Amino acid sequence: MLEDTYGHTPYHKAFDLRDVYGIGFDEARASRPKVRLLIIGMGGVAQSKYLPAISRLRMTWEPVEIAAFAEPREDQARKVQQLTGVRWYRDHREMLKREDAQGVLVLGPDDYHARHVIDSLESGRHVVVEKPICRSLVDAEKMCRLADQKALTLMTVATMRYSPPYRRAKNFIANGPVSNPALVVGKFNLGYDYVDLLESGTIHLFDLTRHFMGDVATVKAIGVRKYPAARHRYPVDNLVVSLEFQNGAIGALYSSSSALSFKPWVRVEVYGNHAWLAVEDQHELLLYDSEEGPAKSWKPVVTNTLLFDEEFGGFMGLVENFLQVVRGVDPPLVTGWDGYRAYELSVACHLSLARGESVRLPLEPGSADEELGAWLRKNG
Repeated sequence: MLEDTYGHTPYHKAFDLRDVYGIGFDEARASRPKVRLLIIGMGGVAQSKYLPAISRLRMTWEPVEIAAFAEPREDQARKVQQLTGVRWYRDHREMLKREDAQGVLVLGPDDYHARHVIDSLESGRHVVVEKPICRSLVDAEKMCRLADQKALTLMTVATMRYSPPYRRAKNFIANGPVSNPALVVGKFNLGYDYVDLLESGTIHLFDLTRHFMGDVATVKAIGVRKYPAARHRYPVDNLVVSLEFQNGAIGALYSSSSALSFKPWVRVEVYGNHAWLAVEDQHELLLYDSEEGPAKSWKPVVTNTLLFDEEFGGFMGLVENFLQVVRGVDPPLVTGWDGYRAYELSVACHLSLARGESVRLPLEPGSADEELGAWLRKNG
C-alpha cells in the first residue's frame, strides 16, 4: 500500500473509516498545540504549493494558522490578502517585530534567503527556507551556525524526501533489502527556459542522493551547452556527474534542460547486493529483489481525483514535520546543513566544469564562492 507521510494509508480513511476525502474528525491531530506561522515571500511557490498544503492540513484537523505574510509586490499581496484574510506587510522585519508566531516559512527569491533567514532566526523563530538554501556557501554556513547557536531549527525544502515513494525507498535502503548500496543512478529533466539547471532543479537530485547514499567525497562533472539559441544564459544545458561517496559507493547523475520536463521528470535507481530499486517520477516504486521472483511495485491505485498533489508532492509532509518540530515532538527530516550540502554539490559541479577535473569535498566556502562567481560572470 501507498504510505503517506507518517505511515498511515489513504485506504484506511477511504474504506475502513468511510472518509473518502480524509476530513473526518482526527482527535489525535486536533489535540496538538496550535502553531502560528509567518510567511516571507508570497510568489508562485507559496501560492501554488504552501497555501494549499496548509489549507489541506487544516481541513484534516491540523492546528496551524498563518498569522501574517510579507510580500513587497502589492498586486500579489492584495490578491492573497483578499482570498485568505491574512495580514499583509511590505517589510518582513516589521512583521517579525509585530507578530506573535513560532515559525517562519522563507519562500522569497533565492538572493534574499540569507537575509530573511537570519532576520527570522534573530527574532527567535524556527525557520523553513525554500531550495536552494541560498546562493552563497558563506551565507549558508552562517545561517546554519546561527541556528545551532540559538538552538533553533532551520529546515531546508527537500519535498521529495516526504513523497511517499521516496519514503518507502529510504526504508528499503535503511532496513533492507537494498541495504548498504553500492551505486546510485539518477536523472532530472528540466525543460524550462527560465530556471537554473543545478541550483533550482537538479538540487532535488543532489539532496536525494545524499539522503540515500551518505556524504560525497569527490565530484566530476562534464557538460555541454548544445542549444544556446533555444535556452537561457546558463553555462550548460546538459550535464553528467560522477560521484564517489565517503563510504566507498559510487554514483552517476545526469540532468538536462533541453529535455521535456514531464515525460518523465525524475528517476532514481539504487543498487544493493542482489537487489535494486527504482523510483519513477514520484509516482511508482519498483523493487527487484529476486532472480526468480516477480518485480514488486507500489503506486497509487485509488483514483487520481482522490489524491492531492500537495500531499503526494511532499509539501504537506514538510509542513507537518516542521510543525511537529516546533512542538518539540519530532526531529526534522531535513536540516539546514542538508541544504548546505546539497548546494555544495551544485557548487562543486560548477567548479568541476570550470577546472575540467574532479573536485574534492568539503569545499572552503569563501574561495569556492569567489571562484564560482568569477566563472559564472565569464560563462553565464
